[in-house]
Amino acid sequence: MNNLLVASNISKSFGEFKALNNVSIKVPKGSIFGLLGPNGAGKTTLIRIVNQITMPDVGEVILDGKPLQPKDIQHIGYLPEERGLYKSMKVGEQAMYLAQLKGLSKSQAKERLKYWFQRLEIEGWWDKKIQELSKGMAQKIQFVVTVLHQPKLLIFDEPFSGFDPINANLIKDEIINLKNEGATVIFSTHRMESVEEMCDHIALINKSNKILDGKLIDIKRAYKSNTYKVGLLPNNSEKLEILLKEKFEIKPTSFKTINKESQYNIKINEGDSVNDLVSYLTTLGQLTHFEEVIPSVSDIFIETVKNNK
Repeated sequence: MNNLLVASNISKSFGEFKALNNVSIKVPKGSIFGLLGPNGAGKTTLIRIVNQITMPDVGEVILDGKPLQPKDIQHIGYLPEERGLYKSMKVGEQAMYLAQLKGLSKSQAKERLKYWFQRLEIEGWWDKKIQELSKGMAQKIQFVVTVLHQPKLLIFDEPFSGFDPINANLIKDEIINLKNEGATVIFSTHRMESVEEMCDHIALINKSNKILDGKLIDIKRAYKSNTYKVGLLPNNSEKLEILLKEKFEIKPTSFKTINKESQYNIKINEGDSVNDLVSYLTTLGQLTHFEEVIPSVSDIFIETVKNNK
């Protein structure tokens, strides 16, 4: 696999506190990589190491096949969780200043800023001061200056913080567009629904250690339990649960429906097939709902962290 970023055996301590313990990740080119973990797990420390804000005690970071160098900052766009705009400066003045810090000429900066301001429908903000903007409005400006220099690697730490649902969805779509145009994205968030929608790969860090990583689809396959959500209008409601328990492990469940059926999560026995389950259920009544229970990222996150205590 062609990886844009490889962090190998990264360890970092602050005094007696071990922030990262021998953590390694590989971020494939052209992917959205979810960096997940509870508060204080070590995610931000790893991000700061990739951005060369701090250095690892042990380990190496490789960017596009070469050891990370100070000059590589021009190839990285970083949107930190704690934003850093100058409140008393005007939006356009500040955006131009930050764009030129990232190596763009004045004419390049103006052209690209015009494109992004039009795209995000914020042209009227150019002469406003940052302190006049809401948190969400300021977030949009920070997003623009993060992506403006078209870096190879984009790092977003809680990018939806402060956004209403409409603007959160707008930024989500823009991140996906950037990935489709060739950018590689590291994405750290506590919004698990965004991870479900956006990420190709994930890594989970807990208590300074990486405890899970891989393709999201492969991880979901590994965590599924051959359980199916079933709705059934039974021939005999009094005997239904007794008959099901004779053959399967079942648990009552609840989901929205237009019918008043009996609802269960049913786990298939080893050696049985989905067809065997469906065939048996149709002998017991009218099958109205049948859906495999696929674990969500949130389910996997909670289970993995609990098991790693």
